[in-house]
Amino acid sequence: MGGFYIGRERRARKAYGFDDVALVPGQKTLDPNDVAISWKIGDLTFPVPILASAMDGVVDTRFAIQMGKLGGLAVLNLEGIQTRYDNPAKAIEEIVYSPSQKSVETIQRIYRTPIKEELIEKRIKEMKKAKIPVAVSCIPQRAARFASIAEEAGADIFVVQATVVTTEYLSSKGKKLDLSKFCRQLSIPVMVGNCVTYETAYSLMQTGIAALLVGVGPGAACTTREVLGVGVPQVTTTIDTSAARDDYFKKSGRYITIITDGGMRTGGDICKALASGADAVMIGSAFARANEAPGKGYHWGMATSDENLPRGARVAVGTTGTLKEILYGPAKLDDGSQNLTWAIRTCMGYCGISNIKEMREVEMVIAPAIKSEGKFFQEAQRLRGK
Repeated sequence: MGGFYIGRERRARKAYGFDDVALVPGQKTLDPNDVAISWKIGDLTFPVPILASAMDGVVDTRFAIQMGKLGGLAVLNLEGIQTRYDNPAKAIEEIVYSPSQKSVETIQRIYRTPIKEELIEKRIKEMKKAKIPVAVSCIPQRAARFASIAEEAGADIFVVQATVVTTEYLSSKGKKLDLSKFCRQLSIPVMVGNCVTYETAYSLMQTGIAALLVGVGPGAACTTREVLGVGVPQVTTTIDTSAARDDYFKKSGRYITIITDGGMRTGGDICKALASGADAVMIGSAFARANEAPGKGYHWGMATSDENLPRGARVAVGTTGTLKEILYGPAKLDDGSQNLTWAIRTCMGYCGISNIKEMREVEMVIAPAIKSEGKFFQEAQRLRGK
C-alpha cells in the first residue's frame, strides 16, 4: 500500500490541487489559433470546453441562452429559484441584498417555496426557443419525475447531481435512483456527479451515463470540506477518475466525458484540469462575475439552502465584465479570470499540443511555489490592497 504513515499503522497518500502543480512547456510550440478545444457529450459537440455551474446566482434562462450562443453550455437548476418563482429576479434580489449574517437564513426561507412543475417546462421552452442546447439539473431523489418533464419539454442533456453520488446508496427511508434504468429510459444524454475516486467513477460509467462530474467541495461557495471534512483535491481527483474513463473505454468501447467541477479561479487552473485528464470543466465563480449573471456579482452554493446542515455560503465576487469578455476577451484584468478560451489555446500552444485529448501527455511537476516564485512586488501590492 502506498502513501505515508500519518499515525500508528495508518497510512495516507498525498493528493494535489491546482496550486500544487505546474505544466511543463513542450519541445515544440504551436500557434494558439491552430489548436482544437472542442468537446463532446453524446452526439453534441461544443466549441468551448467550459460549462457554467447550475447555481442560481450564475445561471438563469437569459444567461444560458447567451452562453449557448457563445459556444458554451450552462446548466439550469430545476430545483432552484427559476422553477419556484414566476418572478425569480425579485427573489434573487432579496438574497443579494440581505445582510451577511442573515444570508443563509434568507436563502433557506426563499427555497422553502415549492417547485412548480409547470415552470420547469416553461424555462426549458424559453431556452429552446433561442435554439441553443439545453442542460438541466436536479438531485437523484427528484430525477425520475423531473427528467420526464424535461425530456418532453425539449431538454438536450439531463444532469443528476448531488454532493456525492455512488451506485450503492443505502437508506431505510428512501428509494435509491436506479441509474442504469434511468439512463435506458431517457433518450437524451445523462450527466452524473459528483465523485472523486477511480472505483466510484468506473462503477458509475457502467450504468450508461454519458458524462461524469468530478470533485467534492472545491467550489468557492461550497463549504462541504469545512462542514463535513470530505473531499479530494482536484488534480488528483481528475487524474484518478480519468484513469477510470480510459480503462472503461478500453473494455467497453464507450467513451465517458470527464468534467472537472469546481475549484478553478483562472485560465491556468482550467489548463491544469485539462492536463489532468478532463475533457471539459464546470465553473461558477468566474461566470458569477459576468454582467449577464442573475446574482449581480454574488453566488451561493447549491447546498446553502439545506434546512438541516447548510454546506454553502453567499460569496461576493463583483461584476467585472461581459460573458463574452470572460470567454473570449479582450481581457481587462490581469488575474486570469477573463479570455479563458485564449488562455487554454495559448497554454496548449506552449505545450505543443493540438487538441484537448493530447493535453494528458503534458508533463506536470509538483511546484507549490509556482505562483509566488519571484513575485515579491506583486505580493506586496496585494497585501497593500492595490
